[in-house]
Amino acid sequence: MSSRGLRHESWNKPDFSLLERIFRLGSTQPRRISCLCFLLVRLNMLLHSRFRLEWMRSVKKVQSFYFVFVEMNQPILVLNTNVQRESGRKVQEQNIAAAKAVADVIRTCLGPRAMLKMLLDPMGGIVMTNDGNAILREIDVSHPAAKSLIEISRTQDEEVGDGTTSVIILAGELLNVALPFLERKTHPQVLINAYTTALDDMLKYIEKTVAVTIDVNNDEDMLKIIRSSLGTKFMKRWSDLACKMALDVVRTVSINERGKTEIDLKRYAKVEKIPGGEIEESCVLQGVMFEKDVTHPKMRRRIENPRIVLLDCPLEYRKGESQTNIEISKEEDFAKILKLEEEQVEKMCMDIIALKPDLVITEKGVSDLAQHYFVKNNITALRRLRKSDNNRVARACGATIVSRTDELRESDVGTGCGLFEIKKIGDEYFTFITECKSPKACTILLRGASKDVLSEVERNLQDAMNVARNVAIDARLVPGGGATEMALSAFLNENSKSIEGVKQWPYRAVAQALEIIPSTLIQNCGGNAIRVLTALRAKHAVAGNSNFGIDGDLGVVAEMSQLGVWDAYSVKIQTLKSAIETAVLLLRIDDIVSGLKKEGDEAGNPGAQAADENAMEMSAE
Repeated sequence: MSSRGLRHESWNKPDFSLLERIFRLGSTQPRRISCLCFLLVRLNMLLHSRFRLEWMRSVKKVQSFYFVFVEMNQPILVLNTNVQRESGRKVQEQNIAAAKAVADVIRTCLGPRAMLKMLLDPMGGIVMTNDGNAILREIDVSHPAAKSLIEISRTQDEEVGDGTTSVIILAGELLNVALPFLERKTHPQVLINAYTTALDDMLKYIEKTVAVTIDVNNDEDMLKIIRSSLGTKFMKRWSDLACKMALDVVRTVSINERGKTEIDLKRYAKVEKIPGGEIEESCVLQGVMFEKDVTHPKMRRRIENPRIVLLDCPLEYRKGESQTNIEISKEEDFAKILKLEEEQVEKMCMDIIALKPDLVITEKGVSDLAQHYFVKNNITALRRLRKSDNNRVARACGATIVSRTDELRESDVGTGCGLFEIKKIGDEYFTFITECKSPKACTILLRGASKDVLSEVERNLQDAMNVARNVAIDARLVPGGGATEMALSAFLNENSKSIEGVKQWPYRAVAQALEIIPSTLIQNCGGNAIRVLTALRAKHAVAGNSNFGIDGDLGVVAEMSQLGVWDAYSVKIQTLKSAIETAVLLLRIDDIVSGLKKEGDEAGNPGAQAADENAMEMSAE
C-alpha cells in the first residue's frame, strides 16, 4: 500500500473512510497490509477524544481484520517448541559458573595436606579418596560444561596418569578470570587468541628455561621423583615401599625396541588385592599371579622349572557351529559316535603330550577324558583362564599361545619360568608363576586391612607407577610445589609489556590464573595465602629463582630442589595444554540447545496407549 493511499485531506476529524479502505485492502491483499496501518489509525483517532464513540464502532472492523492478519503471518518455528535454547553472553556465564563449581569441589584435594572425599556409589559402596579423577568419576552432573571438564580429568589420567586435580583447578580459574572481560563485552575471540598465544609462549619457556634432565638409570634420583608424587597421597607413610615397588614394575615391563622405550602398565602389570595382613607385606612378583586351582586333585601343585604350553582352544569334543541331527537305528552306531568323540579328544591330548609339558593352561574348558590323560602323564592343567592373564603368562615365561593343538611346536613351549606353585590364601587358591628368567610382565600383590584401604593404596600406587613411566620415557623434570606456575606467571607478566592492544589484558589474566596452584597449596595447609603468595612473587621477581615454590606441609616459601619436590615434564605440559584448550573450547560456545521430552512422552503417547488398550481387549477376548 503506497503512502499516497494513506494520506487524507484533513486531520481535523476522524478518518472513518480510511478505516474502511484499510479493511477492504486487507481483505483483498492481506500480505501487503502492515501493523503500522493499524497504529496510524489508532493515533489519528486518539487525537480526537470527542469522537470516541465513533472510534469504538469503527475500530471493531479493523480489529477483526487485525487478528486475521496476525493469524495469517505467524512466525516460522524452526526448532521444536519443547527445546530449550540459550544464547549470547548468558551461555558463557553459565559455562564459567559450572566449571568453577566443579573446580571448587576438588580444590581441597591438592597438595600433601589434601582432604579426603567420601562418595557413595549407586551400588551402595563407599569411596574415600583425594584422587581428582576418582572423585569426578563418581559425581553425576547435568550441565554440559561440567561434563566437559570431567572429561579432561579422565583424559589426563589416561595420557599421563597424574595431575588430574591440577588440570581441573587451573581450567576453572582460567574461565573465572575471563568473566570480567565478558562482562565488559570483550569479544570471546580476543580472549581465545590471548590464551592460545600464552600457551605457545609458556611451552617454549618451560622447555628452554625451567626443565632439567636427569639420568633415568640412577635409582636414587628416580626414587626421589616418585616419592614427591606420593607426598600428597595416603601411601606417604609407606613411601619407601611404594617407590621401590613402582620402580620395579616399570623396570620389569619396560621394552626397548628400535631405540624407543615402550612401557605398557595397563596390559602387563596387574594389581591383585587380597584383604588381610599388613601393607608392609605387599610386594612385586617377578611373574604372574591369578586366582585359579588345578582341574584335578591328583595333579601337581608345585613344579620347578616347568615346561608350559598355552592354548586358546577347548580340550573337549568340538561341536559344530550349526545344529546337526543324526538318526541312529542301531546301538552300535551310538557307540561309534561316542568313540569318535573320544578319539578326537585323545588326539588333541596326544599332540600336547608329545611335547612333554609339565603345565597346560587353556582359556577354554578341559573335559574329564583330557584330565584323565594328563593325570596319567603327570601333567598339571588349568582351565578357563582370562585372555589378559594368559597374555601375561606368555610374556613372562616366553611361551606362545596356540589355537590348535596340531600346530604345536617345540618353540611354542615356555621354559622361562622358575617356579609354578599353588597357594591357599584365606579361602581361595592362587596360582603363582614366578622366578622367571626375563619377565616382561609382573603382578603387584597388595595386602591391607580392608577393601577400602586396598582401593586407595591401588590408586596411589598407580599414580606412582605412572610418574615412573613418564620419567623413564621422557627424562625431563620441572620443579613442583607451584614453582613452575609462578615462574610462568612472572614470565607472562613481563612478556605482556611487549603485546599491544586489548589482547594484552587477557594475556595477563592467564598469568593471574596460574597463581591459583600455589595459592591453593597455601590454603590447604592453613597458611596465610595473601602474605605467602606476595613473598613468593617477590622471589620470582628476581632472575634465577624459578625453583622457589610452596612447602605443602608448612605453607611457606621453599626451594623445591632442596626439598626434592619435582614434577614430570610430560605431566606439566599435558596439564597446561588440557586446561587452556578446555577453557578456549568453552569460551567458543555462544549457544546451547537442549532437547526436552515431548509432552506426549511424559504423559505417555496417546496413540501408543490406545494401541495398548486395543491389544489388551483383544487378548482378553
